[in-house]
This record gives sequence, C-alpha cells and structure tokens, in this order.
Amino acid sequence: MPLIIIGVGIKYSVDEDFFKNWDSTTAYVLGFIFADGNVCISNRGKYLVVSSVDREIIFKIKNWLKSEHKICSKKPNWPNGKTKFVLRIGNRFIYDSLMLRGLYPNKSLTIDFPIVPKRYLKDFIRGYFDGDGCVYVEKSKGQGERFIVKRLTIVFTSGSKLFLIGLLEALRSNLVIRQSKIYKSNRSFQIRFSTSDSIALFKYLYGNLESEIFLRRKFDIFSYYFRLRFTRVDNYIGDILRCFCKVPYPSG
Repeated sequence: MPLIIIGVGIKYSVDEDFFKNWDSTTAYVLGFIFADGNVCISNRGKYLVVSSVDREIIFKIKNWLKSEHKICSKKPNWPNGKTKFVLRIGNRFIYDSLMLRGLYPNKSLTIDFPIVPKRYLKDFIRGYFDGDGCVYVEKSKGQGERFIVKRLTIVFTSGSKLFLIGLLEALRSNLVIRQSKIYKSNRSFQIRFSTSDSIALFKYLYGNLESEIFLRRKFDIFSYYFRLRFTRVDNYIGDILRCFCKVPYPSG
C-alpha cells in the first residue's frame, strides 16, 4: 500500500511496509528514529517526524523509505545555531508499525531499549549513535607546540536511563567492553567510552557492512583518529577504512 493522504487532495508516496520486516537498513533507520525522531497524532492523522542538523542522513532516510514527502529546513532560534532538516510523514501504517517496534509519542524520557534481532543489533545501535551519539578526538600540545593525540571517546546520550541500561547490556552481550557506568548530566543521561572501548565499538558498528548505512561525518572522525594513531590500526580496522574512506587508506 504505497499511497498515503495528507490533508485534502494531497497525496504522497511512501513505502508503508518499510518497518514490517527486519534488514540492516530498517534496523538503522529505527535506531535513528529512537534517537532523533518521534511519532505523534494530530487531528489530521498519524505522523512520523525525523530531524537532524545533518542534511545527508535525512535525505538518505527519505530515499530508503521511498518517500515523496518534502524535507523542510528549520532555522535556529539562537545565534550560531545550526539549521535543522525535518522529514514529516503522515501515514497510519508506518505509525502503527513503529508502535509495534517500541516507539510511542513523547518517548524521550521513558523509552526502553527495544527487542532487536541479534543479526541487526549493530545496525540499530549505529543508527542511534548517528542520532544521539558523538565521537571526538582529544588532543593536547606536547613539546615543540606539536599536538599529541590523547584519546578517542564515544558518547551515547538519552533522556531515558532505562534505554541506556538496555543499550549497555546489548553491547556487553556482543563485545568485550570495560565501561559500566551511566552518568547523569543536566538534561540527560550518558555513557562515555574509553579509547580501547571506542575502538572495539568502531569495529563492531562498522565491520562487515555491505553498503554505506551510516552518517559520513561521524565515520570520518574515526578515520581522522586512525590516521593520527596508525599504530592502532589492525588488519580488521584497515579493511573497514579502505572500504569506506574517500581518500585511499594505506595498506600494510
């Protein structure tokens, strides 16, 4: 059922069955929606809304959903803020499918980690990371004003502590990580991973991908770190980087 109606006489096409079956793309998009999306009901219908300051990922999601809906840009309300790109899809079948996957309106503070098939768990987590995660390289000045790379850090953020508890349990069941603490910040909860844990996460999230189902900007931060700390690159990491880096990555 590819046809939907918004308002009176306005018809847009979208893949209404997108969330009914699991695959890598579906799991990734679902993870991103758990981070930077929401479902809502108005007097005009049921909606999925996905937003990001990264234009690239919103257009990817629109294409994956085979959506003809327009992407709107929303200007920031404060100086130095970033423009946000918003995809709003009115469709009761998509809404109902997402509800079955564990989403609901006003989810931010209470959402639980959903049931995801193990085969697609890393895709879901990578989608969530691209929405509400961050990665950064910390540097400091050494002798002769040269910068020394100190650490690579991955952070997952959520308004729901329950969600992060489930995320941490899911990660522990699939790889060896040392992090075990969830931190409370002013408006949310966070999990922060050390360099060794962040490298293990990189290998888990990006290994054995058949296509570029990720946000390029965040992947490039990992690539930047490994170029600075080449001794951290093993054969597995090297294969990932050579597969997806825009600039050819050295081998050997």
